[in-house]
Amino acid sequence: MTGTNLHLGVALTGTGWHPGAWRAADARPHDLLTARYWADLVIEAEAGLLDFVTFEDGFTPLGTGIAEDRTDLVAGQLDSVLVASRVAPLTHHIGLIPTAVVTHTEPFHLSKAVATLDFVGGGRAGVRLKVSGDAREAALFGRRTFPDPHDRGLFDEAAEYARVLRLLWDSWEDGAEIRDTATGRFIDRDRLHYADFTGEYFSVRGPSITPRPPQGRPPTAALGHTDAEYGFIAGSADIGFITPADATSAAAIVATIGDGRTDAPARLFVDIAVTIGDTDSDAHRREEDLNSLSAQPYSSDADVIVGSATTIADRIEYWASQSGIGGVRLRPATLPDDLRAITRSVVPILQDRGVFRKSYNEHTLRRRLGLRRPDNLFAGKVSVS
Repeated sequence: MTGTNLHLGVALTGTGWHPGAWRAADARPHDLLTARYWADLVIEAEAGLLDFVTFEDGFTPLGTGIAEDRTDLVAGQLDSVLVASRVAPLTHHIGLIPTAVVTHTEPFHLSKAVATLDFVGGGRAGVRLKVSGDAREAALFGRRTFPDPHDRGLFDEAAEYARVLRLLWDSWEDGAEIRDTATGRFIDRDRLHYADFTGEYFSVRGPSITPRPPQGRPPTAALGHTDAEYGFIAGSADIGFITPADATSAAAIVATIGDGRTDAPARLFVDIAVTIGDTDSDAHRREEDLNSLSAQPYSSDADVIVGSATTIADRIEYWASQSGIGGVRLRPATLPDDLRAITRSVVPILQDRGVFRKSYNEHTLRRRLGLRRPDNLFAGKVSVS
């Protein structure tokens, strides 16, 4: 690796990714439903010059696949898009990527919410599109059932959802709001367009009520573990979060996603779950302490690394050196402790090695990740007038 090309994000959820994190000494479980809690975390991440933070979300109090009778886990959460919009004015550089479940929601609503976030944050919004095959979540809406939670049709629907998002974001051309006080013309109707989309799952007339966002289209992201999810990343996402077991599987995933692209490659991030200590032995002691606070030891779909800041930095560089991998998204075992270890110990090591930035230079999330601002799909076409 040469230059400061490494991209680094952090995934925020509850009091951390370890199920016993909420009982840790420095945890703040009483603050989880306050704006200040999330603002403190994102401000800390920005102090560490991270590319972005992601916010988890879902439709069940305990999360997908977790038994409803569990009482030992963090339950309940705020809406991730609204949290990101609240935090945006308190930060200046870091990207904000909330999660949105697309299986039971409407793209029109999400398009304007994320466009609003992009305006509030000055071009720093993204959105992770999440598919749900959980029958309990379907029952909340009462419109459908899921005989097969791995139905490929869920991803076909999500792909159509992503397409509608793009159309709605583009339904206003850049510069459609002219605000000419002399002539009394606020909007140029020739630059406003109907989406006019009719597909298998959605029928959307448009246009959006929100003008085209600062980034044109806020980057879309998705998490992938299976071929169906890799196909969704390939066809519908700008950013992919993946969980390979080793370099060989990472190369296979990169190839699978790359083979499915018809445009520029997606930016792929390897997820790493981290527990950090002053030394490797201290980190393992922390892990043991956290496990003692939980009904079962922590396990993850991601690469789990327990060690000192140097050990974590080594692992980050290992994954970032793999062909086709643009960076790493870290899942801190505890918040705020492991987040602070990332920003105050891991990041300085990476900076000293010359692989991570020492200042923010780009103003938008797209530009920071090397994603070009997309052309408007409707430019030059017939308007709504």
